[in-house]
Amino acid sequence: MIYVSESAKKKIIEIKAKEGWGDDYFVRVSVTSGGCSGLTYQMDFDNQPRPDDQVFEDNGMKVVTDIKSLLYLFNSTLEFSEGLNGKGFTFNNPNASRTCGCGESFAI
Repeated sequence: MIYVSESAKKKIIEIKAKEGWGDDYFVRVSVTSGGCSGLTYQMDFDNQPRPDDQVFEDNGMKVVTDIKSLLYLFNSTLEFSEGLNGKGFTFNNPNASRTCGCGESFAI
């Protein structure tokens, strides 16, 4: 399961409304090699399902990922912050053994 916090839900709704995207758009998340800790989070909006998509719905939001990324993201929560440490989406990932200072990369 991939979870969506209330703050992330509000921002997702805001972005979809600003872009004029309907309910057919969802959040696509993945993990790729890179970053200072070895693995990097990727997030985008999409409306084209893929055959290997793993689909989750939490807090009224649809989140999809590929099976490989799910191994890294299982039980993670998508968050959004506008705090002093930066603004943007981040993952609260219980599987990460360490993360970089910016929160964009991690290691298992």
